[in-house]
Amino acid sequence: MMAPKDLLLALVVILAWGVNFVVIKVGLHGMPPMLLGALRFTLAAVPAVFFVRRPQISWRLLVLYGATIQLGQFVFLFTGMYVGMPAGLASLVLQSQAFFTLVFAMLFLGERLRVQNLVGLAIAAGGLVVIAAQGGRAMTLAGFLLTICSAAMWAVGNIVTKKVGKANLVSLVVWASLVPPVPFFLLSLWFEGPRRIATALAGLDGASIFAVVYLAFVATLLGYGLWSRLLSRYPAAQVAQFSLLVPIVGLASSALLLDEHLTQSQLIGAALVMGGLAVNVFGGKLLSRFAAS
Repeated sequence: MMAPKDLLLALVVILAWGVNFVVIKVGLHGMPPMLLGALRFTLAAVPAVFFVRRPQISWRLLVLYGATIQLGQFVFLFTGMYVGMPAGLASLVLQSQAFFTLVFAMLFLGERLRVQNLVGLAIAAGGLVVIAAQGGRAMTLAGFLLTICSAAMWAVGNIVTKKVGKANLVSLVVWASLVPPVPFFLLSLWFEGPRRIATALAGLDGASIFAVVYLAFVATLLGYGLWSRLLSRYPAAQVAQFSLLVPIVGLASSALLLDEHLTQSQLIGAALVMGGLAVNVFGGKLLSRFAAS
């Protein structure tokens, strides 16, 4: 049973990560995606890297973590949201990383898929197909596909995290945040150009500054810091269940703050994805109880 104080901390993380997608949209209104990523991870790494000890892992794993979960995931996510992926749907579709992780773990780590994993994967895949088929004004196909790529990069990063083992998560996130800034700045120079970068930096307003600060300190450092605390106190399976609430907060905050509304078909697709995630998380327990009865 989770203590009330820790339950509150879990809800703080879910709120921070759910609203994160609205904040990304706000940031993208004021600056291009690659520049936003560069500023986010520069601020997440500096000055924290001077006060947090380097995790006791190889530089290779540290760089791989930063290149996948931080650089790869957010290159695709920020670009996808920039070209038309709504914030609420992004928070939902990104959770397909759970199923990519299962597949990659089977391919690269030799892990086996259980019955509930296959059922959950099939349900969620059906939901994603329904969402993808309902593009139009509410969502671009390019934005959807880029968000799927983002989820796949997150999943590759999860495989790297399994290789890392029991490293301090806060330390890992802070030091790995040294990896993305230079590639992000180079991508920004290449795709967005010096003039656009200069214009965005010269025109920084309160909303853009808030977005960068929120993404660096709240979504990255505070979120992973509290998540790490919970993982150190409770079984991973118990903590992971709270991630199901992230897309719910993401969809609700997007509707409230950005006036985003899903079509009826997209709502059905969202329900299927959430159902698939729930089967994946809780299916094993239900099967065990059914077998024991």
